Amino acid sequence: MTSLNEQMPPASGAAGAAGVAAKDAVKGRRVRRFSADLSAAGEPALWGFGGALALGIILIAGFLMMVLYNGATTFWPKPIDRVELSDGSVIAGVERRGTIFRPDLPRLDADVRAEVEANDGFAYRTLYQTANFDLYGDDFQWVADYETENVTQPEDFYYFERQVWGVFVGRIAGMQIAGQEMEYDPAIFRREQAAARERFNEIRQIERSDIGRLNHLIERERLNQRRALLRQGEEAAAPVVAQSQQRIAELQAEFQVLQARVNEIRAIDQSYRVTLEEVGGRTIEPEISQIVRFFPANTIGLAGKIGIYVSRWWEFVSTEPREANTQGGVLPAIFGTVAMTLLMVVFVAPFGVITALYLREYAKQGRVTSIVRISVNNLAGVPSIVYGVFGLGFFAYTMGGTIDQLFYPESLPNPTFGKGGILWASLTLALLTVPVVIVATEEALAAVPRSMREGSLACGASKWQTIRYVVLPKALPGIMTGMILAMARGAGEVAPLMLVGVVKLAPALPIDGFYPFIHLDRSFMHLGFHIFDVGFQSRNSEAGKPMVFVTTLLLLTLIVAMNATAIIVRNRLKRKYATGQF
Repeated sequence: MTSLNEQMPPASGAAGAAGVAAKDAVKGRRVRRFSADLSAAGEPALWGFGGALALGIILIAGFLMMVLYNGATTFWPKPIDRVELSDGSVIAGVERRGTIFRPDLPRLDADVRAEVEANDGFAYRTLYQTANFDLYGDDFQWVADYETENVTQPEDFYYFERQVWGVFVGRIAGMQIAGQEMEYDPAIFRREQAAARERFNEIRQIERSDIGRLNHLIERERLNQRRALLRQGEEAAAPVVAQSQQRIAELQAEFQVLQARVNEIRAIDQSYRVTLEEVGGRTIEPEISQIVRFFPANTIGLAGKIGIYVSRWWEFVSTEPREANTQGGVLPAIFGTVAMTLLMVVFVAPFGVITALYLREYAKQGRVTSIVRISVNNLAGVPSIVYGVFGLGFFAYTMGGTIDQLFYPESLPNPTFGKGGILWASLTLALLTVPVVIVATEEALAAVPRSMREGSLACGASKWQTIRYVVLPKALPGIMTGMILAMARGAGEVAPLMLVGVVKLAPALPIDGFYPFIHLDRSFMHLGFHIFDVGFQSRNSEAGKPMVFVTTLLLLTLIVAMNATAIIVRNRLKRKYATGQF
């Protein structure tokens, strides 16, 4: 018997190829139909959008985690290493970070060269904060692993934070108390250091508060004399000048008393000194009052480290900077950032809301209105430095110069408002952010149902009453959204501020106890510019790097806090005016 396959005639080659082609065509149609179904459902775009969103979230989260980690660990105390090098020298410092590098092989010894070549020509090195800038002329030193012979952590090494010259790393070789030389005693030294810092703070208080007040009054009397001479002439102003001179003499007598007290305290500080010895044996003898903080870095316990960490944070947010802004606090920068941002909001809110109200509710919708809207949208894309140049030229030089000529002629040629200040900086940032407020306010006004307007008008309300009692309350959450966006952008801008008022170190805050108490003409510090200054303009960028991260963390926290406050207000307004239609 033959099988079924043997009974059937074999298929020709052409017929088999046709069948395969037909099957492939069917499969191709199915694939194309499946692809068409996916495209119709938007699946490829959905995956692309989701992937882009995930990538953006990962990048933002990574950036925030980097800033948080580096900023939060900056103030944590670290041990001091004593490193013996292969050339016989010794260094001491705090390990900061390490990296892989490619050394210059021809300069290495044969054994070291062979070891490095075995690692594909790479080696590892560590950056140590050796400090002691007044002795070494530098704060940091790189040490390669092949240069290191031995690393220890001596118990008698201290970490000193000084008022000037930065950090000192070394031992305490002795001390001078009330002019008497004596051996180092930890209890006595800590007691005397606390007392010396109190004397230092007393001097600062006298110089800044009492002597500062006298200098302000003397300068005011001098300006009064000049004002009287300009307005009345020399003969008519003679009585005013004489009275003012007498007042200046009395103020200078008070100044001499205060200066004598300062000199007395400084003479006492001269007799309280400490002898500090670096790892190589060289010594210095600073006044104890210049020691801001010190601790035995290699023997301090966990509780002590936590105490130092907290005290450093408190110093950072409550004091002024020192040592070219790389140490100390940033209180003036915090104050300047918050004051400038709030003042900017005060200026930008009425201008933005009034403009949006006119464009949406009053202006005739046509070509001119469209051009205005396009111009407003284009303003949002203008580089911020252009606003800074405009603010310097128009606000500071033109408006400020005119104000000085009209109201402060006695101060000329020294400008009062004819220079950068917090007022002009706030107005410049208000111009920078007003397009955001206008667009957000217009969208909020457009979202109010037309039926609510018509119902209000039908009840007899005027157009302004309708806008005031119906439209604006319903649009307030959207307006607050525009304010939030403006605050977020304005608080982080630096480029225009560099031209219209921000400085490296402000001698006085814009608000103080002297009339008129709020001085809008004064320059100010800003956290954003502080980051730029410490990171790129300090004498040692490596020394300023920790301060860059911690200041960035503080700036982000401050912006988040201000935005969170605005969001809470917006949500409360939204709940207050919420209806079924909104």
